[in-house]
Amino acid sequence: MHEVLGAFRVIFGSVRRHFAWLESACGVGGAQIWALAVMAKRPGLRVGDLAEALSIHQSTASNLAERLIRQGLAKRRRDGGDQRVVHLELSARGRSLLKRAPRPLQGVLPDALERLPAGTLRRLKADLGVLVRSLHAKDDRAAYLPLADL
Repeated sequence: MHEVLGAFRVIFGSVRRHFAWLESACGVGGAQIWALAVMAKRPGLRVGDLAEALSIHQSTASNLAERLIRQGLAKRRRDGGDQRVVHLELSARGRSLLKRAPRPLQGVLPDALERLPAGTLRRLKADLGVLVRSLHAKDDRAAYLPLADL
């Protein structure tokens, strides 16, 4: 049990350290950097697409996008055919910030999970599911929040 607890501490500490590094290097948080990186790869995506890419709730993605727009890092573009449809794009300032942001842009934990073999990821999902179900006090809403906001 102590070794597993230690492994969780290493994971959480590494995530916190990377977020602090991003914040000091760029002046914005890890979730914002990851969102900008997704927008750079998929120009014109919608808020729902951003939410899916970041594995967060759509309202959280909408708030995140609004923050990026207010900071001048992103901009919204309306669809010509349907003015209700909003597309997100990086601003010049957002592109510049991404160029100097420490890697990995999506954060150390999503990066590490992405690189795991599919079988390992399936086993980890199943085993973590058992752990989550055994928690006496759990916050299911946290599953849809950026790690930086926890």
